[in-house]
Amino acid sequence: MSQNTPVVELLASDLPAHCPNTQMQAWSSHPRVFIDVSHGEASCPYCGTTYRLKAGEVAKGH
Repeated sequence: MSQNTPVVELLASDLPAHCPNTQMQAWSSHPRVFIDVSHGEASCPYCGTTYRLKAGEVAKGH
């Protein structure tokens, strides 16, 4: 992961995760993709943003 790649930490209540997320600027948008963080973390195939569950969070049913 590059130093410039954003990392988004999620709570279980934030799932399902998708990118772009609500904090991203509209001008830098790409098609919405859902991110599977059930194994701890995953990156967006478009922009490289890494999504991961916060420590202690459990993704139930996702």
